[in-house]
Amino acid sequence: MNSFFSLTGIVRSFSVAGLEGTYSYYSLPELQRQFFPNLDKLPLSLRFILESVLRNACEGKAKKEDVEKFFAWPSPSKDEIPFYVGRILLQDFTGVPLLVDLAAMRDVVQKAGKDPRSIEPLIPVDLVVDHSIQVDTFGIKGALQYNLEKELERNKERYSFLKWAQSAFSRLRIFPPGIGICHQVNLEYLAKGVLSKKEDQRTVLYPDTLLGTDSHTTMINGLGIVGWGVGGIEAEAAMLGEPYYMSIPEVVGVRLVGTLKEGVIATDLVLALTERLRQEGVVGKIVEFFGPGVLSLSVPDRATVANMAPEYGATMGFFPIDEQVLFYFKQTGREPHWIDLIEKYYKAQNLFGVPTETSDVIYSHVFEFDLGNVEPSVAGPRRPQDRISLSELPKKFYSLLTRPALSQGYGKDPQQIEKKYRIHSYPFRPSNEQTEIGDGSIVIAAITSCTNTSNPIAMIAAGLLAKKAVLKGLKVPGFVKTSLAPGSRVVEDYLLKSGLQEFLDQLGFSIVGFGCTTCIGNSGPISEEIEQTIKMNDLVVASVLSGNRNFEARIHPSVKANFLMSPPLVIAYALAGSIFKNLLEDPLGRDQNGKEVFLKDIWPSSEEIREVINKTIQPDTCRRLYEEFLEKNDSWSRIDYQKGILYCWDPSNTYIQYPPFFEEAIYSETPKPAPIINARALCLLGDSVTTDHISPAGTIPLHSPAGRYLLEKGVAFQDFNSFGSRRGNHHVMVRGTFGNVRLKNFMVGGKEGGITRHMPDGKEMSIYEAAMLYKEEQVPLIVFAGKEYGSGSSRDWAAKGVKLLGVKAVIAESFERIHRSNLIGMGVLPLQFEPGQSIKSVGIDGSELFSIPQSRDFIRPGQRVLLEIKKTDGTVRNISLLCRIDNEAEFNYYVHGGILPYVVRRILKDSTLR
Repeated sequence: MNSFFSLTGIVRSFSVAGLEGTYSYYSLPELQRQFFPNLDKLPLSLRFILESVLRNACEGKAKKEDVEKFFAWPSPSKDEIPFYVGRILLQDFTGVPLLVDLAAMRDVVQKAGKDPRSIEPLIPVDLVVDHSIQVDTFGIKGALQYNLEKELERNKERYSFLKWAQSAFSRLRIFPPGIGICHQVNLEYLAKGVLSKKEDQRTVLYPDTLLGTDSHTTMINGLGIVGWGVGGIEAEAAMLGEPYYMSIPEVVGVRLVGTLKEGVIATDLVLALTERLRQEGVVGKIVEFFGPGVLSLSVPDRATVANMAPEYGATMGFFPIDEQVLFYFKQTGREPHWIDLIEKYYKAQNLFGVPTETSDVIYSHVFEFDLGNVEPSVAGPRRPQDRISLSELPKKFYSLLTRPALSQGYGKDPQQIEKKYRIHSYPFRPSNEQTEIGDGSIVIAAITSCTNTSNPIAMIAAGLLAKKAVLKGLKVPGFVKTSLAPGSRVVEDYLLKSGLQEFLDQLGFSIVGFGCTTCIGNSGPISEEIEQTIKMNDLVVASVLSGNRNFEARIHPSVKANFLMSPPLVIAYALAGSIFKNLLEDPLGRDQNGKEVFLKDIWPSSEEIREVINKTIQPDTCRRLYEEFLEKNDSWSRIDYQKGILYCWDPSNTYIQYPPFFEEAIYSETPKPAPIINARALCLLGDSVTTDHISPAGTIPLHSPAGRYLLEKGVAFQDFNSFGSRRGNHHVMVRGTFGNVRLKNFMVGGKEGGITRHMPDGKEMSIYEAAMLYKEEQVPLIVFAGKEYGSGSSRDWAAKGVKLLGVKAVIAESFERIHRSNLIGMGVLPLQFEPGQSIKSVGIDGSELFSIPQSRDFIRPGQRVLLEIKKTDGTVRNISLLCRIDNEAEFNYYVHGGILPYVVRRILKDSTLR
């Protein structure tokens, strides 16, 4: 072995007062001294990744050449490097299908005559059940308990499976419903800052790094921890010993200067940064924040900004480790000796502290952002990057209402906008103040999502605003469905201790659960009368939420306009009742004396917020609340589950079914993907098609293909639950793929909904029915799309469903990072139009036959691929496409039919018990 990798040459040690023994680490300063003089100019985020590559090279799992690829920074090799992370974070919507896959892999391994226990996570895995709770009941103090009981009742089969998985896999830990959102739980409880392992009679330290099956895993970057979202497919592979292959990314340095103005909070900052970073073009890059402005931001503020990295398109939004990070660890009850170890380790590795000057670190690109220029804002009505200043919202919304639908508007007649429709029933709360709704009326107001409920400043501000509103006699109109879903029980604790929850309750913002709720599409029903009024009059009503996603049909199918904003603004707009109110100029209502009350009259000051935080948030709260709930969760304990290392599949279970992705792994060493000949277009899609459009999400419509399947299985409509909850059943999920009510397929003239035309007869039908008909006819399928295909949440089923529909390739103008990788992970070929090409420029209308004649021997990473287009008149046109298999590892996954069959074959070759 090269001396470069000798343990004595690169390993250093230290001890910590109060902790036994010494701790060893693979020294970056020693690497700099011997081999890499400019290492201290490398962005800090890349140093974390370098440490992993260095450590694994020393342990024989990576190569010396992988380490050397960093040496040429800022122009490193584009060849991939293997990144091994320390742990995996799952949420239940993505975690259940992942564990279903692992259960099926154990069956496959046993059928091959090998030990099924060889399918076992090699690194720690935490799954937090946070996506399943819905807002069924709200506005009353018993809402939390009712919604939790309803959740357990609806999801009993899923939760029984999860409990089996926890008993069957030794490195899997399940956090049951009612604890919080996985990213906030990660910040407050799971994150260790430094990980350790025993190696040759010594304890080796290394940075806390992770991959998560939710795109907002990046929230942990606010704590100085490297981690980002991947598909469950990639997470499975990482759990089973595969590295995450990546090229060394560009790192955009954002130098923050100044401080936030009075009345401006982290939500306003992240909306402004999301807009700016989208303009800068950071898709697929790491954004690293530095500069004196960083020092003024608390860890919760930084976490708010880091959380929304997917919204500005970055792989991460990274903040370095400094004194603020150590303070947060202390504030959340981590052990003092361990905090000392964290500080000592990162200082020893030269990874501690925030660079302040542009010359301190070499970035791929740098720009400056002044915190003092941020103003109160919202974002919407369809995308999180579309920021609108508070004062401009009414005018902007009116413009969107009257703009043609083909120009991203709503196509409303200006004369119709003024019409109001009387509501006779008030299912939400008594109200005599407003009895009419119209365009712009707010029917959902939700304080929800990890982005903002993890931030005490935002939550205390909301509570104080509610208190002042109640004391002035303001009320929320009866047509507004209000809810508060904190990201953890820590939030409940400080809202109760401060007395602010009482006032939130009086405005209808009672706690409805601890989970994503409205942000993930679990807003629950709105009044039947209101819903009918919306549909009969084609109203464009609104939701306001403190979330991170507002894509079409995500929040509620009947709510077309969705706006992201801070928690206090959610309450303010709930009081206003309409998007057309200018909160900076118009009164929210009148007090007990008939005097007009404006937003400025009830907006809390920074000093008031700090005073409440200092009195109510205690260091022992986090640890105590998490440990108490884990130990005393009777409802979870009562759920029955199977025992054993293999799962007993039940054909009658409508939540968990054996997946069809692995059987061929037993019989074929390496399959050869057939050339794609005479394929048909399944759909022609435009720009910004998100995984919400592709993957089934939200409620399951009664008359949809998935709804009919469940009815045939004897499931009553009221028990359909959501698509997310049924991700462990591929029969449901494939029927909902491309089923979004806002999907626009240009093969049917841009009509909304999951419909297409079967060719060559031209018959209009659901996309699922057409795909099944093509499958009977043995016709391969292609999906065509525009720019940013697959943006949004990292949903595996956006790739798995496409695979099961019979799609062999997706051809788009550009791809979102995770979704492109997921397509390859399922054996679907991603191809990209050459610059200047598009569906329109090429003249594709969906009537053609398409062929990609190259076999697997000719499809290489980054190669140009020929697409033959045969028109109905017999003419043929050939165009060149870019193969978006980007590296050799992805190529291997593709030719094996996907990453999971690849991993199974590897394990079958070496099934020694792990």
